[in-house]
Amino acid sequence: MPHPLTREELSNKDKMEENYRLIAKTLQSLEPVLAKELETLGATDIEEGRRMVSFAGSKEMLYKANYHLRTALRILRPIASFHASSPDELYEELRRLDWGQWMRPTDTFAFDTVVYSETFTHSKYAGYRAKDALADYFREKHGTRPTVRLDNPDLLFHIHISHEEVTLALDSSGESLHKRGWRMAQTEAPMSEVLAAGILLMAGWSGETDFIDPMCGSGTLLVEAALIARGIAPGSFRKRGFAFQRWRDYDAELFEQVKADHSGERTFAHHIYGSDSSMEAVQIARHNVRAAGLTEEITILHRSMQQCPPPEAPALIVTNPPYGERLRMRDAEELYSMIGERLKHNYAGSTAWILAYRPEHFDHIGLRHSARHKLLNGALECELRAYELFAGKRDDFKRRDRERDRSFRPERPRGERSERPRGERSERPRGERSDRPRRSASDRPRRDWEERPRRDRDDRPRRDREDRPKRRYDFADEGARERKQEGGKERTFAPRDEHRRPKRTYSPRPEGKPREERAGLWPNDRFKYRDEEGRERTRPRRFVHLQTFGSEGKDKEED
Repeated sequence: MPHPLTREELSNKDKMEENYRLIAKTLQSLEPVLAKELETLGATDIEEGRRMVSFAGSKEMLYKANYHLRTALRILRPIASFHASSPDELYEELRRLDWGQWMRPTDTFAFDTVVYSETFTHSKYAGYRAKDALADYFREKHGTRPTVRLDNPDLLFHIHISHEEVTLALDSSGESLHKRGWRMAQTEAPMSEVLAAGILLMAGWSGETDFIDPMCGSGTLLVEAALIARGIAPGSFRKRGFAFQRWRDYDAELFEQVKADHSGERTFAHHIYGSDSSMEAVQIARHNVRAAGLTEEITILHRSMQQCPPPEAPALIVTNPPYGERLRMRDAEELYSMIGERLKHNYAGSTAWILAYRPEHFDHIGLRHSARHKLLNGALECELRAYELFAGKRDDFKRRDRERDRSFRPERPRGERSERPRGERSERPRGERSDRPRRSASDRPRRDWEERPRRDRDDRPRRDREDRPKRRYDFADEGARERKQEGGKERTFAPRDEHRRPKRTYSPRPEGKPREERAGLWPNDRFKYRDEEGRERTRPRRFVHLQTFGSEGKDKEED
């Protein structure tokens, strides 16, 4: 039981009655679902982040978030933020805080550290420095220090380091919120309760149809579907309580009011069906359903998916087949092909959501999905796909959807289409022809390019093949050319040396004459030479064809 508050503590309590910033942690890709939950709960200033959603709320909102949220892992309350570039600077900044407003020297505590930084490379070392700062603060002020306890401490502090930005927060949940309290036993690879609730909310489950899980395992999806359909708070099964119940400002009366509020609960007019081919999994699932008190809403049978009869009415099918990673599977292709075949022939008119690990699993199903989401099931990056099941051909199904949408589309009066005034053409009654003569193509004005005379190609003399100039590279022997044109195989060419340019000869340099220096202005030195009389001259520059925008087709000197 918490100790009574002093006068100083009561003043601090009044300060904490105001709204403050809160953070709800969740799994990957469940941020929009959690944000919608918070909006329904009454939270304000909601902002989605990476695996978290921040919001504003009072102490009552803090209690409601822990008690009612289905897709949250824990609720944090930030109490300090600062800049630290090293572990020593982290220690000094934490030591300056007034730890007495949150805990006593007799309380137990623990630090949970998350690091995304190049400076802080070890999260446990950052937690050790934070522990030293808290212990040194109480030792200097009270002569004693609190005790560290990793299992269920009185105060659990959360440190988040992003590069050099540090955020210190109080963990109000303690044990992770995915541990509802109704699970008594589990199979080898159970699904997290938070992930199951997130999948159901993404699928739009609200209890308006029957629910089917043909591979239920330990029954996580079944129990969470029943809790959503009945509107039962997931925190109502929690046995170890929450961390905020050990805070100095804990309001027991306010929390009792939150738990006594059953306005969200409702009756469930449909039914939930589960089955599994493993008798052990069926027994575990039935045990968990009895612990949750949902035996009237859930029925679990021992049979495979092939033996399941078709539902009497369209239902929502959500299942998590084995992946072959944690559970051994004989033939994945055969299993997922069977799932696709059963969905198509047994569940026409229903909607199915399948969670699988590998892309080839969905390929074996052989159905076209209507939605897909990336999810994290433990350490495995999985994918959730939705299938709209229909009877017959897909084209007929799409045609019926288009006709249904067209029938429900309200007709808008033509006069209200646009308030913009129309021209003279709109004043003419619809369907009447105008007396204005129609213009033909010959009556329109000619364009500039049409005024230019066309060249008459027939007047241009045609050149015969003999009149064409010879190619640049020709056979040296004309007889060989004739033989080549006649189809002969013999080809003679001139000797290779005859085509070569004569080698350049250099006259010896007279004795005592210095080597000509090439220094000077570039590039004019390349074209300077001396004639026979010793006078300096300049060769004419070479000409190359450059493509220009101002004068096309002209030669330009090389610079």
